[in-house]
Amino acid sequence: MRKSFLAILFLAVLSCEKKQDKSPVVSTDNLKRSNERTDTKPEAFSKEVALKKTNDELLQALKVGYYDVFAKYIHPEKGVRFSMYAFVNRNEDKHFSKIDFEKYMPTKTIFTWGSRDGSGEIYKATLEQYLKNWVFKKDFTKSDYAFDTFLGTGNSLNNLKEIYPNTNFTENYIPGSEKYSGMDWKALRFVFEEFEGKYYVIAVINDEWTI
Repeated sequence: MRKSFLAILFLAVLSCEKKQDKSPVVSTDNLKRSNERTDTKPEAFSKEVALKKTNDELLQALKVGYYDVFAKYIHPEKGVRFSMYAFVNRNEDKHFSKIDFEKYMPTKTIFTWGSRDGSGEIYKATLEQYLKNWVFKKDFTKSDYAFDTFLGTGNSLNNLKEIYPNTNFTENYIPGSEKYSGMDWKALRFVFEEFEGKYYVIAVINDEWTI
C-alpha cells in the first residue's frame, strides 16, 4: 500500500513538472530591441530630453541657492542675459560672463536691473537678491513645463524668438489664481545654445502680466 502511494505521488510530481514546462518562456530579445530603440532616438527628441534635465537642474540650483552650480551652465563665450520681463532689451538688460557672474555673486554690489511695470520704479539689487527675489519669485520646481512653447501669454511684447533665433528654450509656468482672475501668473524661461556638444543657458527671462 505504501509503495502504491509513493508511486502515485511520484507520477503526480512528474505531471506538475510537465505542466510547468509548458508555461511561456520570457525572452530577453524584446527587451534588447526596446533598449536599442530607446538609445537611437531622433536628434530632436534627445535634445528635448537633455534640455528638460538641464532645466530641472537649473531650477533646483536656484531654489536652494546653489549659484555655483548655476554658474556651470552659463555659456562659456556668450555669458548670460537677465530680462525682468518678456521683452528682451539688449541695451538695458544685465549681462554677465561666467567669470563676472562668479565674481559678483558673493559681493554686495548693487545693479540696476530695469524698471518695474506699472510704477516705473527702478529695480536695484545685488545679483544674489535678483536671483532669489525676482528670478525665483515663485517655486518654479512645481510649475508646468513646456519646450519651445509659450504657456504664459499676456499683453507684453515677447521678442524671444527674434532676439534668439535658431535656439531652444524652456518655460516654467505657474497659472494665476481665481482671486485675481488668472492675471497673477508667472513664467520663467531659459534660452539655450549648444557649445562643444553641451547645452548652456544664454538668457534667463521672467514673464508675467503687465499693465
